[in-house]
Amino acid sequence: IELSDGRSLRAQYLVGCDGGRSLVRKAAGIDFPGSDPTTSNLIAEAELAVTPPAWGTRRDAIGIHGLGRVEYEIRDGQIVYPDEGPVRVLVTERQVGATAEPTLRDLSEALIAVYGTDYGIHSPTSISRFTDAARQAAAYRKGRVLIAGDAAHVHPPDGGQGLQTGVQDAVNLGWKLAQVVKGTSPESLLDTYHAERHPVGARVLRNTMASVALRREDERTRALRDTMSELLGMDEPRQKFAAMMSGLGTHYDLGEGHPLLGRRMPDLDLSTANGPLRLFSLLHKARPVLLNLGEPGALDITPWADRVQLVDADYTGPWELPALGPVAAPTAMLVRPDGYVAWVGDLTQPGLADALTIWFGSPAAG
Repeated sequence: IELSDGRSLRAQYLVGCDGGRSLVRKAAGIDFPGSDPTTSNLIAEAELAVTPPAWGTRRDAIGIHGLGRVEYEIRDGQIVYPDEGPVRVLVTERQVGATAEPTLRDLSEALIAVYGTDYGIHSPTSISRFTDAARQAAAYRKGRVLIAGDAAHVHPPDGGQGLQTGVQDAVNLGWKLAQVVKGTSPESLLDTYHAERHPVGARVLRNTMASVALRREDERTRALRDTMSELLGMDEPRQKFAAMMSGLGTHYDLGEGHPLLGRRMPDLDLSTANGPLRLFSLLHKARPVLLNLGEPGALDITPWADRVQLVDADYTGPWELPALGPVAAPTAMLVRPDGYVAWVGDLTQPGLADALTIWFGSPAAG
């Protein structure tokens, strides 16, 4: 790797987390198929010399726009803005295709096109542009080069899904890469990164593109938007979409079995011999956990004891998963460092040794 100051680095692996225009992705020759933008928005925080006659959002033939103070209160279900302070601006641009960094003049012109005035906008602290371009890397790994976050997928920001998707990319890859570098696991473990995260990214692209389509102001789209609003007024569709958009409903295909398998483990309040603790606190050091809620001492993972924590505990609370609802209480489960469940079983341990080997390497010699 050649650095900007002329120095060079050599490493076993390179992970590109360098954004939608990723140089790493391009240098690796990884294709980035998808759709070009059809709409462009500016978002900014600035001061206004003139207070608008009304705050809030508006829709028109150009797109969706909004003005509101950065600071506000909710009183009796209503948004109440102070009389002064910086303003957050969202405005759709008339033209698509600008590639330069947006300026105060761009923002002023976009406001005038929509509101007939720029309200004397000045002193911006931030101005950025986003579009509805949607692209995804054809592969998240090519040899010793991997990509994550916006380098792997770009999409409209609807629902704020970009951050959590990128973070989950990194968390999924991080522990796997560490095990391969340490020699704990074979290089093939890295193939599971693409297998698990690429479908998640594809789903985010689909639902954000759908969200953009629902923002259109023609009569048919308004009818569709009203229909979707009715559907999301029902518990089951609303819970499903909330789980999808938050990432809490992500499911990796790890085979048939208990509903927990391949899903994010709930952060349980456990009782142990050493006192109460939260399950997620056991993952802070990125070590997997075999959680035994059955007879203490009944599970034996001695060949993996140097890599996997075995925790005997009690849990008496409910078992409920996002989008799925209540599920049967399991006896034992193997939780990966990224919080996803790799095995669910009972004290007879069927399949446990295979799961430990697949995810955390071969057993140590006795």
